[in-house]
Amino acid sequence: MLYRFDKKLRLLLFNEIEKIEVAVRSAIANTCCEITGNPFWMTDSTYFTDSTKFTKTMQLIDAELRKSREEFIVHFKKTYSNPYPPAWILSEILPFGIITNIYSNIKDKKIKKRVSQAFGLQIEPFESWLTIITLTRNSCCHHARVWNKQNTIRATIPNRINRPWITLSTDSLRIYFNICIIKYFLDIVSPENDMLAKLQWLFVKFPEVDLKALGFPDGWEMEPLWKV
Repeated sequence: MLYRFDKKLRLLLFNEIEKIEVAVRSAIANTCCEITGNPFWMTDSTYFTDSTKFTKTMQLIDAELRKSREEFIVHFKKTYSNPYPPAWILSEILPFGIITNIYSNIKDKKIKKRVSQAFGLQIEPFESWLTIITLTRNSCCHHARVWNKQNTIRATIPNRINRPWITLSTDSLRIYFNICIIKYFLDIVSPENDMLAKLQWLFVKFPEVDLKALGFPDGWEMEPLWKV
């Protein structure tokens, strides 16, 4: 029963994270292109703080380009002499974890702030929450246990938050907090989402599951985040 519940929870979360991923990739790639005026900023070391991290990122980009059989990558290689495609193409083939690492290494705080503000967050909590989403995504797609999982890192809590959020005492190391982060982003990128209904349906199907093991507090459905 727990295995089946965990599987359905993983599928549910992965499906919602996919929408967030597309929005974040686009925001990072397009905002940097707009501010720098350079479509190839992602492979230009002058835009990044940590040269060692940049070198590692370039190795990962090279590896992804070598193995990619995507039609648009094949077309680019045949048509253009540039060593690397523009950022909006690269962002399509790079794993989400690499995209978030690229963002964290951007030198210009104005760029980072513009991206984070698009999601109603300051830079530090935005980076932290992207890490939580990435770790949750990896657990979902690698079939790791999710339902009573405990995070290894604690998410940064924003100093202020202008959008609906949670008010009840909550353990930020439990999966419920990850789910709240996913819902927060989802309300921005997909305002008419039905994540609450999907969760409630899942809990009805598996009444034996103790929601406290996931970190859900009593009365969670009445939180501002879930009443949107």
